[in-house]
Amino acid sequence: MKNEKIVEIKNIRMNYHTLDGETVAIKDISLDIFNGEIVGFVGPSGCGKSTLLSIIAGLLKPTKGTVYINGKEVNSPSKNIGYMFQMDHLFEWRNIIDNVLIGLEIQKKVNDDTRKFAEDLLNTYGLSDFKMHYPRQLSGGMRQRVALIRTLAVKPDILLLDEPFSALDYQTRLAIADEIGTILKKEKKTALLVTHDIAEAISMSDRIVVLSNRPATIKEIVPIDLSCPNGNRTPMKCREAPEFRHYFNKIWKELDVHV
Repeated sequence: MKNEKIVEIKNIRMNYHTLDGETVAIKDISLDIFNGEIVGFVGPSGCGKSTLLSIIAGLLKPTKGTVYINGKEVNSPSKNIGYMFQMDHLFEWRNIIDNVLIGLEIQKKVNDDTRKFAEDLLNTYGLSDFKMHYPRQLSGGMRQRVALIRTLAVKPDILLLDEPFSALDYQTRLAIADEIGTILKKEKKTALLVTHDIAEAISMSDRIVVLSNRPATIKEIVPIDLSCPNGNRTPMKCREAPEFRHYFNKIWKELDVHV
């Protein structure tokens, strides 16, 4: 169900304490995320985007407020949440299929069915010929695809993507963002994407949350509705939509970045 709430973020505040005093990183953020949505988060550097993802993932406890996933309060890391970081974090001494299975191993869920599901994902997304290869034998874009498949293999309810393409060169970044955006839509996954790239956020997201300078608050939520050429809703094709420039200029102005 598209209108089913999967994530509820209620009045989140995050304070950091240091020897120099207290820093407010996030101030009173509330937001609902619905099933099957891809929601992009953009904001100035250091505004707390990654901190917010870590709170949603249960890796950090907020100073105030609560996060619910499928109606249950998040108090610790959950198997229902998949997290993709900036680096792929593949184990160099394990081949690709063994890297993909690592999450299932941790959850003690490796069996014939889960292994077949993982191998089917590799096959569907063009990596079955490389399943016995090692990470060093793959390109950066292929490694990121493996990292996503490793995350999908445990069948999480929600995916958190923290600048997952930032380590790639520009051409590879465009290509792999297009691939991963298409995979997320095909698998009907709910995802939260943190990125500094406005164009990337627009091309991949159903909504974009614009955050303010620290302490982060929500400045605006921008629904994205692109008339992609020939109805082709891949991220790359969506960049050709006539509305794309309008959204880019609107979000750029909202960011209010002063050089």
